[in-house]
Amino acid sequence: MSQPAISRFPVPAIADLPEDIRTRLLAVQEKSGFVPNVFLTLAHRPDEFRAFFAYHDALMDKDGGLTKAEREMIVVATSSANQCQYCVIAHGAILRIRAKNPLIADQIAANYRKADITPRQKAMLDFAMKVALEAQMVGDAEFTVLKDHGFSDDDVWDIAAIAAFFGLSNRMANVTAMRPNDEFYLMGRLPKQA
Repeated sequence: MSQPAISRFPVPAIADLPEDIRTRLLAVQEKSGFVPNVFLTLAHRPDEFRAFFAYHDALMDKDGGLTKAEREMIVVATSSANQCQYCVIAHGAILRIRAKNPLIADQIAANYRKADITPRQKAMLDFAMKVALEAQMVGDAEFTVLKDHGFSDDDVWDIAAIAAFFGLSNRMANVTAMRPNDEFYLMGRLPKQA
């Protein structure tokens, strides 16, 4: 049986990509052992690829009041609400690894309100979901709740920006029919064998 297509759009060969994009893909492949399909799918439009990953990296790779695992929690919860299979699976794998918890991604994807997370993280995800699903309704009350949980203005911006950015990502993944790499499904689920 042949492997299903990873995108509805043409996927360029790595060798045919501009050097900066090819270098990034090869570095990701070296680190993870495979090239996530999001890189291959978005490489179809090099300028948009560069813009997408520049913003992605600015949001997801920086230090701040949110841990890298909490940033991934936002992605998994909002991507689940947006029914984005690719982002739930891929970022679920990253969340399991960053949180060092094989259960957390499935719990958050199914219903973050019942997940084994802190009240602070629940408040963070409540706000992220509001941004993802009804941003026009965000008001001072939401900011007060977040402040009561110790989030700074920068943290609130980050929560909103991650939820909003992945709204774009979710929609493009759904439109392109982006297929999650098989490798993502097992990542972070079992302790590494000695």
